[in-house]
Amino acid sequence: MKVAFIGFGGVGQALAEILQDKKESLKLQYGLEPTVVAVSDVMKGSVYDPDGLDISTLLDAVREKGRVDAYPNAQEYDWNSLETIEKSNADMIVEVTFTDVQTGQPAIDHCVAAFKNGKSVVTTNKGPVALKLDELQALADENECFFGFEGTVMSGTPALRLPRTTLMGNDIYEVVGILNGTTNYIITEMEKGLSFDQALKQAQEFGYAEADPTSDIEGYDVRYKTAILSHYVMGQKVSALDIPCQGIADLTGEMVQEALSEGKRWKLLARIKKTEEGIEAQVAPEKIDITHPLAGVQGATNAILYECDLSGPIMLTGAGAGLKETGFSLLIDMIHAYQVNPKIRV
Repeated sequence: MKVAFIGFGGVGQALAEILQDKKESLKLQYGLEPTVVAVSDVMKGSVYDPDGLDISTLLDAVREKGRVDAYPNAQEYDWNSLETIEKSNADMIVEVTFTDVQTGQPAIDHCVAAFKNGKSVVTTNKGPVALKLDELQALADENECFFGFEGTVMSGTPALRLPRTTLMGNDIYEVVGILNGTTNYIITEMEKGLSFDQALKQAQEFGYAEADPTSDIEGYDVRYKTAILSHYVMGQKVSALDIPCQGIADLTGEMVQEALSEGKRWKLLARIKKTEEGIEAQVAPEKIDITHPLAGVQGATNAILYECDLSGPIMLTGAGAGLKETGFSLLIDMIHAYQVNPKIRV
C-alpha cells in the first residue's frame, strides 16, 4: 500500500509513528506493508518520492524544522494537496487536513479528486461524511475505491464498525451517546465542585478543549456526529443543521449538584430513535438516573449505547479523542481497505 498524507498535523504524525512502530506486526498479521510516498500540508510544505519516504527522517524534519520539505533528496517538493493526490503513485490517501465542518472543505474536494483518480481515502474529518456521504460513497464505488471514516465519531473507538459488523442481524432502534469528551470532562469536574468557567479553563489547560471551545460546549461537534450515526448506522439521512441542538453553556454548578442529590447526573447526549414517522434525532443535556449505563461515564471518555431488538442494549466506551487513538482509527480503515479492496493489493 502506497500512502500519501494530505495534512500532517498531530494526527497524521501519530499515524506515521504507528506505521513505523507496527511495521513488522502489520506485515506478519495482515500482510500489509504500507509505504509513505508523499506528504502535503498547507503549513508544512510537501514532499514526494515514488520509492518511499523514511518515516523517521520525515518526522525529524517536521519536529526539528517544522517543515516536511526539510526532508532531504526527495523527487518533488512543491506539489499542493490536489497535485499530490493526482500526480503521486499513492493508492491510499490519508485525508487529515484542518477542515471546516460546516462546509466539509477542503476535505470534500480532496476525496473527490482521490476517487476520480482511482485512489482510496481514509479520513477523520466529519464534514465530508456528515454532508456528502452518499455522493462520495457512490463516487468511490464507481471507481472501485475504499472510503473509510471510522474515526469521525469516537476516534479510535469503533462506533461505526461495531454496529455494521458485530451487531449484524439486529434492528438497532435507538442510539444514545456521550460523543464529546470535552463537555463530559467539564460536567465531571463540576460534580466535584468547580464552576463551569473553572472546569472549562482546566479542560483547556489539559488540552481537552480548544482556545475557542464553542463547537464543543454548544453541542455543534456532537450534532455532526449525530448526523453521521443517523445516516450510516440507522439508515436515515438527516441534515446536521436540522438536528435540534443545545449545549451545556447554561448548565450551572447548582443544577449539577441538585441532580446528584436526586440520584441523577447531567450528560450531554446525542439521541437518535426510530419512530413510525421516521428518525428523531437531537443533541441536548439530559438529567439521567444514576443507574443508567451512561451515567457512570466520567471525564473525557466517550460512550455509545445501541438498543438492539435481538441482543438487547450494547454499550461501547473508550477514548473519543487523542492523537494516537485517532491515528489508530485511520489504521483500522487502512487494514480493512487492504483486506477488501483488490486494487490496493495489486
